[in-house]
Amino acid sequence: MLKDITSYDGIFLACGVTDLRRSVDGLAIMVKQQFNMDPFKNHLFLFCNRSRNRLKGLSWDKNGFVLYYKRLDGAGARFKWPKKPTDVRNITVKQLQLLMEGMSIDPPRGFGEITARNFY
Repeated sequence: MLKDITSYDGIFLACGVTDLRRSVDGLAIMVKQQFNMDPFKNHLFLFCNRSRNRLKGLSWDKNGFVLYYKRLDGAGARFKWPKKPTDVRNITVKQLQLLMEGMSIDPPRGFGEITARNFY
């Protein structure tokens, strides 16, 4: 039986581009070596391809890894994936829902404050 998304202790995005030709072992090694995290913990790790239309998820479940895969179909359908290639971001279930619905997980930016000193 698959886990409920709320049962994970953390949901982590591997920001930037990941080569999704990697298998379970390749993604687990990436989690351990590149991000210094334990792939056997109760976490869900998410990876996205260069075109941002495919996503893989990796988690450990008692006696083996579970690999999730989502491919977006439709013209121009893309995930709003964070682009900093060295970052790993811990996100909430709500942010994951936003991501899966095609929205950004980052809040929109408003105007910056203008003071007399930086105006002239």
